[in-house]
Amino acid sequence: MNAATRVLVLANRTADSGELLRQLLTRHAQSPITVTMLAPAVWEVGDPHGGRESALRRLRAANRQLRAGGIEASCVIGDPDPMSAFEAEWSRGQYDEIVVSTLPNNLSKWLRVDLPRRIQRAAAGVPVVHVVASEAAGAAAPVT
Repeated sequence: MNAATRVLVLANRTADSGELLRQLLTRHAQSPITVTMLAPAVWEVGDPHGGRESALRRLRAANRQLRAGGIEASCVIGDPDPMSAFEAEWSRGQYDEIVVSTLPNNLSKWLRVDLPRRIQRAAAGVPVVHVVASEAAGAAAPVT
């Protein structure tokens, strides 16, 4: 039996979005994957812990849904700068694929800094998929 493909997912406000979860479940249906969910701890008004609590809440919600879909998943909170968070995790692990999940263009700070393309260049030959989520975190309906 082949080992599962290791997928690094970079997401924060979209970590528990329906679009991202559907993408990962569809990918898992093609061949088994294990997922590392990486969320930068970006400061938010309602989070007195520098964004860590908000990121952790979203990661836990995503993790529950991934596991319910049969996907082995782990969660990591990274540096507030998404590129720095990616680089730190990328240097620690060995990943076969990358998924970058963002808000739509009109809302996404990550798209303003061209994050998906920057990650693609840094990953040198590893497939990168960009998922655009239309839902705010916590608004995603459970994926069935």
